[in-house]
Amino acid sequence: MGDGAWVKELKVGVTVCDRDGIALEMNDRAAETFAADGGRDLVGKSILDCHPPRARALFEELLRAGGTNAYTIEKNGVKKLIYQAPWYEDGVYRGIVELSLPIPFDLPHFVRG
Repeated sequence: MGDGAWVKELKVGVTVCDRDGIALEMNDRAAETFAADGGRDLVGKSILDCHPPRARALFEELLRAGGTNAYTIEKNGVKKLIYQAPWYEDGVYRGIVELSLPIPFDLPHFVRG
């Protein structure tokens, strides 16, 4: 399991990019999600080009700052949680990982103490 094979068919889209926004990896679900933009052919290319101007500017700032961003979207009748966070190698900021998780429209919320 150490080779990352578990993420290939995970029903959550996982896209990894470097600090310049160049896609380094994407799993099967991410490739399906971005099929209209090139799917797996996006690996090695800028994912910034897949964003409209406002979203592109936000993502460029996220890349610069190495910050975290989370929001929900609805597309084609599916609600998703998008979670973007920095990834590191040997403690050095290397880029952003985006997780795209399908979620129910009425998502339960629990407060635990």
